[in-house]
Amino acid sequence: MSYTVKEIFYTLQGEGANAGRAAVFCRFAGCNLWTGREADRHRAVCRFCDTDFVGVGPDGGRFASAEALADAVAERWAAGTGQLPDAAWTGGVAPLVVCTGGEPLLQLDEAAVDALHAAGFEVAVETNGTQPAPAGLDWICVSPKAGTTLAVTAGDELKLVYPQREAEAQPKHFERLSFRHFFLQPMDGPDLAENTRAAIAYCLAHPRWRLSVQTHKVVGLR
Repeated sequence: MSYTVKEIFYTLQGEGANAGRAAVFCRFAGCNLWTGREADRHRAVCRFCDTDFVGVGPDGGRFASAEALADAVAERWAAGTGQLPDAAWTGGVAPLVVCTGGEPLLQLDEAAVDALHAAGFEVAVETNGTQPAPAGLDWICVSPKAGTTLAVTAGDELKLVYPQREAEAQPKHFERLSFRHFFLQPMDGPDLAENTRAAIAYCLAHPRWRLSVQTHKVVGLR
């Protein structure tokens, strides 16, 4: 299988349980809930996406094999840290790659997971949860969207963008799923301050939920 990637870059994870952790982000092109083009946003299933995942950017690429993709990810880690992934295991913490999108599970398969493991990485995915996940993933973060059916109902972290107005996207509908962590992340945009206050209030009233702030935007990271 070949892979089309919008961008690959080294930064700190800005959200959720791994916030602050150094990682290579591998952003796959394409999504099943929106074309990524503004002209289509009004008829998209997910209308609040704030990410450019269309096509191939200058630090992305088209990779003919899983091994070529893993090599590109390893190169970004080496460029950021000065050492190859195999040499970066310190204190029991492995180099991390976060596979995101768009919707990464349209492309990320078991061969790619295996190749990234062979390159020395712990493999995380950030997904809308509508596509089956390949075997071998080390960290699964699902961000449910209204109007969809979840194919991934267990993992490490459920991160719900809040508020979504539709009844089926209310936090209470996800609490019985098998995730270790439950996060509310305030919806970005012109109502961010109001949405943040609403998310804080919900977390205070429902302690199972924790607040996830997009810290990379606060501190100016990519």
